[in-house]
Amino acid sequence: METTAGRRVLWQTDRLFFTGMALASVLTLVVGFAPTYFVRSSTLPPLSPLYHLHGAVFTSWIVLFFVQTVLVARRRTDIHRRLGVAGAVLAFVVFITGVTVSVETLRRGGGTHIAEPHAFLAIPLGDMITFALLVAAAVVLRRQTDAHKRLMLLATISVLTAAVARGLAQVNAGGPMGLFLGTDIFVLALILYDFASRGQVHTSSVWGGLLIVVLKPLLFATSGTSAWLAFANTLR
Repeated sequence: METTAGRRVLWQTDRLFFTGMALASVLTLVVGFAPTYFVRSSTLPPLSPLYHLHGAVFTSWIVLFFVQTVLVARRRTDIHRRLGVAGAVLAFVVFITGVTVSVETLRRGGGTHIAEPHAFLAIPLGDMITFALLVAAAVVLRRQTDAHKRLMLLATISVLTAAVARGLAQVNAGGPMGLFLGTDIFVLALILYDFASRGQVHTSSVWGGLLIVVLKPLLFATSGTSAWLAFANTLR
């Protein structure tokens, strides 16, 4: 009986935490991109169709993640599973458009407020590589509920970098370290929640979190090497 009661309490806390994190992801997206996308000023140059597509696709992912989280919280796992197929397809589109826009930004010489274009390329590519690995793992482990929902949350966190960057820019802060630390806060929230609710950190939270906290800055750290510059130049 105590075990059943304990599981019920854990489910309730999971429901509150993951729904809250999904809502935080939505708010981070809206705040970060409000001035340049959602309520873009007419004084700014118009966005190209590629960037409009990119914005729509990434927004769709965040919204779908929120919807999926709410469905689980309301015990509508039947709908959640059906939408999961669309989610897998959308994740592939997120990856393709993300890589495409990363290369296009390099060709336009973008990202100079954070790093020079060749170095900046490492940031969005790191986001996309991490996102793809985490979503792939989540799909493979979709029947292991605890692992699946953590990996999906971490995958979503990994693509919040651009929103965090724009949010920090609104308060005249940022830089590469600010971007990484901004998403690291989300990872830390998951780690602390696991420890508080379970007494230990879930394995998926550990290695999935390490992908975000370590892999992305590590890739950026290589962006000044001759090998990276040669690679970036092949994309121009």
